[in-house]
Amino acid sequence: MDFKKLTLRREPEKGDLERVRDILLSTGKFHSHEIDVALELVQDRLDKGAKSEYFFIFAEREGKVIGYVCYGPITMAEERFDIYWIAVHEEIQREGIGAFLIMETEKSILEAGGRYIFVETSSKEIYKPTRNFYIKQAYQEVANIPDYYADNDNKVVLRKRLN
Repeated sequence: MDFKKLTLRREPEKGDLERVRDILLSTGKFHSHEIDVALELVQDRLDKGAKSEYFFIFAEREGKVIGYVCYGPITMAEERFDIYWIAVHEEIQREGIGAFLIMETEKSILEAGGRYIFVETSSKEIYKPTRNFYIKQAYQEVANIPDYYADNDNKVVLRKRLN
């Protein structure tokens, strides 16, 4: 993938609500209520601007949003950030765009004074590629909470320390 052809944008636009919905639906991994939450975070940033606790990076190619990440500082914690959402349109997954978005997010968090990043995901088999993706990006599993989301669906927490 030629990343020079990607444009990064940090502020959401009204049209991103549908673009994010399209990206998340394309993955086939998210329930409608989860997609609703992702859209609420975009709407929060649209409504509050810089006062929002949610930050975004949108990756565009040829004028089309193909992936995005949403992250923010952890309230009541020092120098800690969560990555809430990262998704790349299913048609172009495995081209390195997700890794590129993680790298850009880590740079932004470091510039904002962050030292640790946390990610949470499901233990379900469908999320194994997601967990492996984070492990390839040097995130380490630090917690596994049994039956968190549902019976036999654990919450897996991964962490990375930034240098």
